[in-house]
Amino acid sequence: MFEFVKENALLIGLAIGSGVALVWPMLNRSSGGVTNVNSTEAVVLMNRSKPLILDVRDATEFAAGHIQGAKNIPMAELAVRIKEIEKYKDKPVLVHCQKGMRAKGACSILKGQQFSQLNNLQGGLDAWIQAKMPLVKN
Repeated sequence: MFEFVKENALLIGLAIGSGVALVWPMLNRSSGGVTNVNSTEAVVLMNRSKPLILDVRDATEFAAGHIQGAKNIPMAELAVRIKEIEKYKDKPVLVHCQKGMRAKGACSILKGQQFSQLNNLQGGLDAWIQAKMPLVKN
């Protein structure tokens, strides 16, 4: 057995690497009970499930342009304003910010409050704009 492994180390390494490459997207897609979605998947979610669209950017960023129907609760205020969205604990929630970092923190807060169907927009509103998705302004 050892000799087989020794003589075929390259092929075995290639097989293991291929397996990891196939499984990696599935592992990366859902982390810590939060599903990461791209802009197209977010639109499908919005059309099928009618989620709460939670924008955790500050008010001036939100006013400059946001996803239609989004509720703005800045990340800094989320913990104290959580009561405003408690009715969505068992419903789909799509969380986003400008680039994706604040949304990850918001998802952690929401997960700690037992929100069960969290979706994080990968790349945030920047990715949404790059995908040429519509924005509305106040």
